[in-house]
Amino acid sequence: MTDCSLGYKLASMRDGMATLAQPENGTELPGGRRGRLANVMRMAGPAFVASVAYVDPGNYATNIQAGARYGYALLWVVLLANVVAMFFQALSARVGIVSGRNLAELCRDRYPGPLVIAMWIGSEAAAMATDLAEFIGAAVGLSLLMHLALLPAMGLTAIVTLLLLTLQNRGMRPLELLITGLVAVISLSYLMELFIVPVHWGQAARGSVVPTLPDGEALTLCIGLVGATVMPHAIFLHSSLTQGRVPMRSDADRRRMIRFSNREVLVALGIAGLVNMAMVVVTANFHGGHSDIATLEGAYRTLTPLLGGAAAGLFLLSLLASGLSSSLVATLAGQVVMQGFVRFRIPVTLRRVVTVLPSFAVIACGVDPTSALVLSQVVLSFVLPVPMITLLLVSRDPAVMGTFRLGGAGLALHVAMVMVIVALNVALLAQTAGLLPG
Repeated sequence: MTDCSLGYKLASMRDGMATLAQPENGTELPGGRRGRLANVMRMAGPAFVASVAYVDPGNYATNIQAGARYGYALLWVVLLANVVAMFFQALSARVGIVSGRNLAELCRDRYPGPLVIAMWIGSEAAAMATDLAEFIGAAVGLSLLMHLALLPAMGLTAIVTLLLLTLQNRGMRPLELLITGLVAVISLSYLMELFIVPVHWGQAARGSVVPTLPDGEALTLCIGLVGATVMPHAIFLHSSLTQGRVPMRSDADRRRMIRFSNREVLVALGIAGLVNMAMVVVTANFHGGHSDIATLEGAYRTLTPLLGGAAAGLFLLSLLASGLSSSLVATLAGQVVMQGFVRFRIPVTLRRVVTVLPSFAVIACGVDPTSALVLSQVVLSFVLPVPMITLLLVSRDPAVMGTFRLGGAGLALHVAMVMVIVALNVALLAQTAGLLPG
């Protein structure tokens, strides 16, 4: 049993969360007849934690630009990206359930030492780049909400996230519940936005299913929307959250857990996808008269006179919840990556301090916050193919997955998705380097 799974079980016992093996009182794994609701409530969490990566401030920036510049025309891209994310998060959870190990640990045992070190460094860079986006996004929301300068807001955000991370001392479950609650705040905020802002539902439905590219710049934005959707740290973290979560006595147990996990992924990432589409729908009101909106602050400033103070306030509330929750997830993912690849662990507070320092440096140097968000997505583009391809290799290995190995049509579908994502990321990098026209 790994340190991670042992720590989780001890924490769960301390929190009064009984295991989901089938004890004498009749509690069964999800899918059993008795105690089903209680079991579902105990098991729910991993997919909702991972879904935070898909409603982070980086998504806000790209969705705002998509809606403001092209109205409903790029909704199909958001939908497609979310479907791809569902498949890979479900596959990551499947690996954790079947093998009892997370993706970073499996990489450590399968590959040569120098390659493992390189993968660890790249994954840490991705986690820090992601954390930069999350932290700055939360700070922007807090600064606008409380009318503070950005640097003091960043300091206050750092203190708040450190306090929230102390919940991990009581086990993973309280932190999972907190993050799920913050996801609920984001979702409800945008649900209320849809009742406040005018929406052309017919155009939105058409934009969701009819692929269109209005111009060359739309292609660039599509690359950003899709290429930055499947987050490297979310893939690593999801396999860790499902490993050893429930004692597995047989393949039948594993099948039931996989079915439960797939349903949770469908619900959690479905909600995240709807939130992303709602962002585009809300900011589509900028299209035409305010299509030059390109920053988080600009979107807020424009929302107030255009749609009212309530819409602007809900936008800031959701942005703050997004930044805080995704920042917590990025920190946890960094811990999983370090422990899995190199068997080393540092206090989570120290990791948090180290990962926020680059954010302060970037803003202190006068870099625009939205530009910093875009830069972080470019860094992620370099690392993204590694966990995706590694996950596929592990998933099709019978030594790891046994009868649950990925093959046939499922493997072909995942490979096609990887090829699309890699091609789009290569195009994004080439365009960033000036090798492709805008």
